[in-house]
Amino acid sequence: MTAARRIGLFVPCYVDQLYPDVAMATLEVLEKQGLSVEFPSQQTCCGQPMANTGCDGQAEPLARRMVSLFAGYEHIVCPSGSCVAMVRHHYKSFFSADDAAYQHVRKNTFELTEYLTDVLKVERIPVRFPHRVGLHSSCHGLRELRLGHSSELGRGVPTQDRARHLLSGLQDITLVDLTRPDECCGFGGTFAVAEEAVSTMMGCDRIADHERAGAEVITAGDMSCLMHMEGLIKRQKKPTRIMHIAQILAGRPVAAGGPR
Repeated sequence: MTAARRIGLFVPCYVDQLYPDVAMATLEVLEKQGLSVEFPSQQTCCGQPMANTGCDGQAEPLARRMVSLFAGYEHIVCPSGSCVAMVRHHYKSFFSADDAAYQHVRKNTFELTEYLTDVLKVERIPVRFPHRVGLHSSCHGLRELRLGHSSELGRGVPTQDRARHLLSGLQDITLVDLTRPDECCGFGGTFAVAEEAVSTMMGCDRIADHERAGAEVITAGDMSCLMHMEGLIKRQKKPTRIMHIAQILAGRPVAAGGPR
């Protein structure tokens, strides 16, 4: 199909450390599209946590390392909208506008569902997933990458929901309808630490919305949002399961204890 492309797999640091199967599932999904994918083993954090807390001095060397490692790839694909948004929209303070390597990485770094739909033009992935699924749309994916439609834009601004498009093509899946489909889960990185009470309440509200809709599985393109909700679900001993969309598209089963 497009095997000549040199694709770099950009794995968020927390996925690498806590949810490695999400990275493996992402690799499998891309390879099934006929792509040759490489994982630069020297990659580390993209610098987003530091930048979010105002520590630009600590974020800049990570941004520069990221660009130097991935500048040689035609495309860079990442299973995280927030990390992709960091590269596309927040690296500009660390590089000059005429830096060719930075501009190449900025323009060619894609979130997984965005890459599948917008670049590869995937219409359907032949996977069976016989479950009721609630789709959580992360704030970075909606508000910075425009991977779907956010309510504040109004009805007159159509935007294809990349994740919903891919999920709706799976065999035997049921996508449930949420009352507030584009509401924040409350994670927000360090916000969950600084404002834990508000963060917890927001997360519980999102879980309750999925429960009311009858979701067996909550999925998203950002494992950080899912990690936040998974912690609340487990502490409250709820039956709802959490899966990254890459795991669903790769054909992973719903594990009894929740897939990792």
